Amino acid sequence: MQVFTPSDIGIAIRLRRQELGLTQIELAERVGVGITYLSNIENGKETAEIGKALHILSMLGLNMYVEERV
Repeated sequence: MQVFTPSDIGIAIRLRRQELGLTQIELAERVGVGITYLSNIENGKETAEIGKALHILSMLGLNMYVEERV
């Protein structure tokens, strides 16, 4: 999945969370963030902290890459 916006990151997190059968509460507890933060990031809120977002992606077994556009 290509990521162009904060919403794209949120979609990736939501889909993976659902694939793993986790509720937002369960995932928030596992990664050590508040439920409001997790909800905000899943909904593409632009003020979400990138460090926390990367931690959530990592805990879900997802990688994010940056590469040069051609």
